[in-house]
Amino acid sequence: MSSPAALLQSDTLGSRLASRGDLTSFFMELTAEIGADSYMLVAIVHDQDRNDARIVSSNWIFDAIELIGKRLIASLAQGALTVAPGFRPRSLVATQAPDTDGLVSGEEARLLDVLGHAEIYSLRLNVGRQRLFALFSAATAGKIDQPALMKAQLKCCYALSHIPQLIAAAAMQDPLSDRERECLFWVSEGKTTDEVAVILGVSSNTVNSYITHAIQKFAASNRAMAIATAIRSGII
Repeated sequence: MSSPAALLQSDTLGSRLASRGDLTSFFMELTAEIGADSYMLVAIVHDQDRNDARIVSSNWIFDAIELIGKRLIASLAQGALTVAPGFRPRSLVATQAPDTDGLVSGEEARLLDVLGHAEIYSLRLNVGRQRLFALFSAATAGKIDQPALMKAQLKCCYALSHIPQLIAAAAMQDPLSDRERECLFWVSEGKTTDEVAVILGVSSNTVNSYITHAIQKFAASNRAMAIATAIRSGII
């Protein structure tokens, strides 16, 4: 079976995506399938007379997101190289950034390259009325498989169309940073603080700090309550 509908049916994607953790696993699998290193699912929402980029799911390093900033992320998501489903993807190659219609500045291109995003593809996802974009990137230009990327785009559209409430809630209501969410997710899976530190490559004190911030943001009294709130909200 090779049709988009068959792709969805064979993988039962809709039934697999019940939480933010499922969404993360789904995108991590796609990232590996196409030969990319990183992914980011971005929602563009209309907020107080401006378009704002909300990161729904991502495996980018948190510091990279902070350095690049939401403005540049929104620009990458909605830029001239972004393609709709069915069209051949076009990549932004950091070393060739001056030739990409001013999408990024030379300084921004160098920063992307240094942070491991030498090549970035931006894909528009047709999911009801929601404005969603998937960014797939690699540390080395030419590493991403374009035909596989086109199939992954269709797969995303069909899978995400089955969970519009989860995506909307994640875009509008998620108060956590990516690291805070990751820590809560792994703790909810039964991992100890030391185990989470090994998984994420940070210190145990850093993990405790992220979890404490998450507890405070949810106005919870302990880890268990924060995890329960995150699960009910579809955040993990």
